[in-house]
Amino acid sequence: MAQDFPLRRDFLKTAGGAAVTASLAARLRGANDRPTIAFIGCGRMGSDNIRFAAQTGGVEIVGVCDVYQPALERAEAAAKRLGFNSVKTYKDFRQVLADKSIDAVAIATPDHWHAYITVEACKAGKDVWCEKPACVYVEEGLKMVEAARKYQRVVQAGTMQRSGAFFQKAREIVKSGALGEITFCNTFQAGSTSKQGYGNPPDSDPPAGLDWDLWLGPAPKRPFNANRWGVGENRWSTFRNFWDYAGGAMTDWGVHLLDIVQFAFDEAMPASISAQGGKFYVTDNLETPDTMLATYHYPGFLGAYESRTASPFPFYNATYGTAFHGTKATLMVNRDGYWIWPAEKGKEPVAETSRDLAPMNLPHWKNFLECLRTRQKPTSDIETCVRTTTTCLLSNLALRHGVTLDWDAQAFTVKQHDIKPFLKAKYRSPWKLEV
Repeated sequence: MAQDFPLRRDFLKTAGGAAVTASLAARLRGANDRPTIAFIGCGRMGSDNIRFAAQTGGVEIVGVCDVYQPALERAEAAAKRLGFNSVKTYKDFRQVLADKSIDAVAIATPDHWHAYITVEACKAGKDVWCEKPACVYVEEGLKMVEAARKYQRVVQAGTMQRSGAFFQKAREIVKSGALGEITFCNTFQAGSTSKQGYGNPPDSDPPAGLDWDLWLGPAPKRPFNANRWGVGENRWSTFRNFWDYAGGAMTDWGVHLLDIVQFAFDEAMPASISAQGGKFYVTDNLETPDTMLATYHYPGFLGAYESRTASPFPFYNATYGTAFHGTKATLMVNRDGYWIWPAEKGKEPVAETSRDLAPMNLPHWKNFLECLRTRQKPTSDIETCVRTTTTCLLSNLALRHGVTLDWDAQAFTVKQHDIKPFLKAKYRSPWKLEV
């Protein structure tokens, strides 16, 4: 069973669908009305979210916001192509939050902005879709949950695998006991990259149309570097590989993979975490590891996360996935399906790979929009993503400080006093995270 979240007692009366006050109920739209939504951060993931939201047929896209003018223009054009001709453009998310005609926002900014914009959106009375990872500091995650509960907001995290039928069925199988007693869970991803990686571009002036200072926001003041920003054709932005803004593969892929472990075990978090890794191969100026191994002592079983970005050799005939090892069988699940290998000799493996069960993003968006109407908690309520994100953040802290961390889930902190300061958000003035 999951440990109690530290804010749950304080906000129990305000959590979930039963806690709709009279004033809030008066604001809720009728069942036939479509909520209005604006998209903050319109890069690759933000653009995908615009498309998925439009496909639901249940939302009115009224705004797009980005600090990079070309991205803003592309998002505006995309929204109009999808039939949303009244879409407005914003360069500053604060203008979006001040617009009372907007019911909800979808946040797909760099990771270091997720917590601040989520909290401010809740304070502004808006529901929120926030991409994973939830945050960059453990303290930020606590404040995100506090804001969602205090202001009675629906906050859906972008851990969309929870809405995928493969993952839901895998969870059912684990919980049914069909695999026997689970003693070990393995999460992994593998890939290949060149020795030079993304290279070593020098610091330079930002490109035309980019507000670099606003892009940095609460992060430390740094000169512009093409890889710190990382936007380019046919690639995910490399901001993910700088500690100021994100946590590398651990908080990018690791969140998805470990989230399914914690999903299957009712949001339980590990009691202790250790990790090793480094840049053993790639010579570019990215900061996060190209290779990493983290281990976890969960209640009742051990877990592991393995990241190999310089070697694509597969496990279980796959290059990524989440595996549950039981006394009766092993199950591995990823976005292509799930596979079960019985422990008993002579029994054939079982696989489910029907493409009809593969969709995740569209069902996740439909769940979010349904919860805007019902005021129920969504499939990936922000608390679930904060728990998984925290596991990943602690993994990086264990790696960077060379220490095994003991986690106190009741107090939501580590037992190592010298690490506690690194759980707290460090924001550049004048930005402050206040609920």
